Amino acid sequence: MDFRTRLLRTLRAVAPVLREPGILIAGSEVPNLLEPDARSTLVVSEDLDIAIPVERHADVKARLREVRGLAPSQEEPSVWLPQSADLIEVNFIGADMRSERAGETYVLEDSELPLLVFPNLSLLRPGKLLMIGDLAVPLPRPAGLLLEKLLTDRGGEKGDRDLLVALAVLLVCEPHDLEELEKLYLGLSAEFRYIARSGLSTLSLLEPRVQMPDPTLHRAFIAKLMARLERAERDR
Repeated sequence: MDFRTRLLRTLRAVAPVLREPGILIAGSEVPNLLEPDARSTLVVSEDLDIAIPVERHADVKARLREVRGLAPSQEEPSVWLPQSADLIEVNFIGADMRSERAGETYVLEDSELPLLVFPNLSLLRPGKLLMIGDLAVPLPRPAGLLLEKLLTDRGGEKGDRDLLVALAVLLVCEPHDLEELEKLYLGLSAEFRYIARSGLSTLSLLEPRVQMPDPTLHRAFIAKLMARLERAERDR
């Protein structure tokens, strides 16, 4: 069974959760789904990230009782494991844009669905509602996800994969997405603007990874984006 089929079956399995307001697909599956016909060729990944606003936590827990074919990991209940080979793992992660803890990394403690809340997920905004037959898949706007991935604080292989996901998002961006990226970038603090530019610099130096976009083929594109952000910063 090909990866696209497994991804779409997993999305159908978690459809009750996706119907909750504010829920967004996050991470590596977004560029796959933004390809024409959701071809899912840019990043082959064995998990699906779903961002949950902390204020929707109780509603999502109720929806989880309708999910079939996946079950929570005993070690990490925010990770739901497939019960058959035709599905992929689902990771539930938290986004906080409203509470007094917004901007922090913290754990939302809960015996049934604890969530690791990531501050940079606050950059995500609702974007395209992708319709695949009768399945509605809420996607974030590409600019916010691209910037969130460039701001990764993970090192080693995981950090490199975050940057390669940023490249995958960049490859499906439209001109208006890059205009939005520029505005979001200028709204960051000087420290985070530096981190974003450093992410682009590191991305341009990465070697190819299996089943990820090849950065060596897109170094000119990355350099052009870097120059654009630097010019916008000078002109602000």
